[in-house]
Amino acid sequence: MDHSPTPGTRTAPPAAPPAGRYSRDDDRAADRKLRVAAVVCGVLFLGLVAWLGGSYLVRETKLNGTVPTFQAVSDSELQLQLSVRKGDGVSGVCTVRSQGADGSVVGQSDFPVPAAGDSYVEVVTLRTTARGTTAELLGCTPDEK
Repeated sequence: MDHSPTPGTRTAPPAAPPAGRYSRDDDRAADRKLRVAAVVCGVLFLGLVAWLGGSYLVRETKLNGTVPTFQAVSDSELQLQLSVRKGDGVSGVCTVRSQGADGSVVGQSDFPVPAAGDSYVEVVTLRTTARGTTAELLGCTPDEK
């Protein structure tokens, strides 16, 4: 049996969905709330990134050091060049460590950085418990005033 409409007869339009069941207003309100929440989260995230980046830059510009060269003098000493850029009048401490051939820490020491000048370059001696194969600057910390 053919259920197609016969020519000249009309089919009834589909019944409307129940009222309130598929509300477009509810969808728009939910979309708006999600957009507002996303914008607020984005602004908070960018603020956090800016704050962390700024505090890192401020901290790094006070005392910023490197160890450009080092040499194992013996099985118990490592000589290294400690090079520090800093603000004039800023003093502090730089921590250096050395590792042996097996990767174990064989020496670590803090070296004071005087307040005079805007840079400090010095050859220092790091005492080790075995022959050091590396010289790594762990960081420099300015003195609190």
